[in-house]
Order: sequence, then C-alpha cells, then structure tokens
Amino acid sequence: MNQPTRTPEAPRRPRRVRRAVLAGVLAVALPVAGGTAWALDRYVVEHVEISDVAAYEASQAAATGTSTASTADTAGSDTSGVLTDTTYTSDDADISVSTVTTGTGDDTVTYYVADVTLTDATVLRSAFAQNAFGENITETTSDIAADNDAVFAINGDYYGFRDTGIVIRNGVVYRDEGARQGLAFYTDGHVEVYDETSTTADQLVADGVWNTLSFGPALLEDGQVLAGIDDVEVDTNFGNHSIQGEQPRTAVGVVDDNHLVFVVVDGRSPGYSAGVTMTGLAEIMQGLGATTAYNLDGGGSSTMVFGGELVNDPLGKDQERGTSDIMYIGG
Repeated sequence: MNQPTRTPEAPRRPRRVRRAVLAGVLAVALPVAGGTAWALDRYVVEHVEISDVAAYEASQAAATGTSTASTADTAGSDTSGVLTDTTYTSDDADISVSTVTTGTGDDTVTYYVADVTLTDATVLRSAFAQNAFGENITETTSDIAADNDAVFAINGDYYGFRDTGIVIRNGVVYRDEGARQGLAFYTDGHVEVYDETSTTADQLVADGVWNTLSFGPALLEDGQVLAGIDDVEVDTNFGNHSIQGEQPRTAVGVVDDNHLVFVVVDGRSPGYSAGVTMTGLAEIMQGLGATTAYNLDGGGSSTMVFGGELVNDPLGKDQERGTSDIMYIGG
C-alpha cells in the first residue's frame, strides 16, 4: 500500500478568471424559448438582494447593539502576523498548510490540508462575492480573498446557486429556509452539524451561532465515517451535477474547540489527482484527527488560497471557477 507523504509546497500564484457563462449550455439543454429564458434567469442572471454586505452587517450590528467584527478588530489589538510559504502565525490564528500525495499513476490523489487554531471563533469569517448577497453572484475565491485582505481562504457552500438553506454569516441572518443538514460555527468555538428544518435562523443566532454552511453531507460523527454518504444528493434542481464518484472536494473538520482542519482535494487530472469519493474524503478527515467533518461545494469550486496565492489547481489549468462565498481568516 502506498503511504501518504506530506510535504510543504509553496503556493502558486493564481490567474484570476471569472466563472464561465452557462448560457450556451442552458440553451442547448432547454431549446424551448420559454424554458431557456427561465433557466437563464434562475441560474445565470444575477439577482442582488443586498448590494453592500459590509454596510448591511454594520447596520445590523448597530441595530442590535452587537458587533459583527472579530474580537481582535474590536479590541484594537495587533493583528499582524508572520507568514512563510507554509505557515502563518499571529495573535489571532496559527495556520499550517501542507500538501499530501498518495497512490500512483492514474490512482494518484493530491490534496491540501490547512491546520488552523483560532484564539477566538469569530476570527473565522465569511465573505460574499462582489460584497453582495443574492443569487448567481460570483467571483473567484482569490478575488474575494483579496477584497477582504484574507491570509487564508477556502470556497464556501455556493449558497447563491440555491434559494434554500439557512444562511448566517458573521452573526447576521441572510436567509431562513431550512432544507438540509447544515453546519453551525458557534462563538464559543464549538462546531456542530444540525438539522436546518428543526430550528430557525433567529434561534441559532440567539444560541450563539456565528456562521452557518448549507451543503453537506456530514462526513464524520464522533470520529466515525457516516454510512450512505456516497449516495447523498445535495440538490435535485436543474444544473446541479452529481456529487458521487471521484471528484475534487472541499471539507472542514473539527478537531477540538477552535481547532479546525480544512481540506481541498484536486481531481479530474489523471496522474496528478483523480479526486476522491465522499467516503474517501471522510477517511482523509478521520486520519487528520477530526471528530466531526462536513462536505462543502466541490468540483471546479474547490479552492484554497494562502498568503494571496492559489494553493491547489482547481480546474487542472491553474485557473479558478467563480463561486458565491468564502470562509476566510484575515491577515
């Protein structure tokens, strides 16, 4: 059996590329004029609900007498850090990024691990493409990260592809349409998988939730790989590709309170990285010591950025596909 080897690797500089327009594909798939127009409106045309998220979060904080800024920001402490090719250390977070390669030939799998320890849970933040909330608003992970001075970022759950799911970001409610298993990050540092349909966004905020993600499925519970995860369908709406089989993947795992591991697996590139199944992803997270793990948007969206550099190779071309949101740590 080939043993995994983990080696530091200097991140590569990204070429910033906008997400390809789907109009041509949709026109072929839906030749009837009315159907095509509907599909373009639903899956391509931007629908902006909040045009300035930063201002909106500030207004919500003022209205409730709370803050959506991280503890480090509000305290006015020194947020500078030391960044090398593979590590970052500051008063807010310790981040170590490594590359793991296993297998040979067409069975080779390459993935990237960010081991993150936070001093405060609110240091992990979310940001939306183009600083706007709504449907079909996209921007590359690298660009969203740069817009928010992020030292580390991964793609989120692509909330903008669907109109369901609970969306709480940086302590602010954006959507309350429970539909699936979600992941909740609490201000006290713990993270848990929950049933969106059994609660409300307001209740989650009242209970101390800082961020939620709505994709899935959950991969690990109490350190054990969950059964049936290779058969899960996150969405059945038009245009959503299957998440089964060997694919590029993004996942977050919980080692302990304020101790997280983020994994991005490259795929669809035989000889470099074939990708992994959902069970394979769960086993990676298990091997990293995670007790809880959750699958995020994958495929061409799977992206990790560190120190302003694109770490992985999302499309096999050193290019990125646009996404709707990121999780990040500021520099």
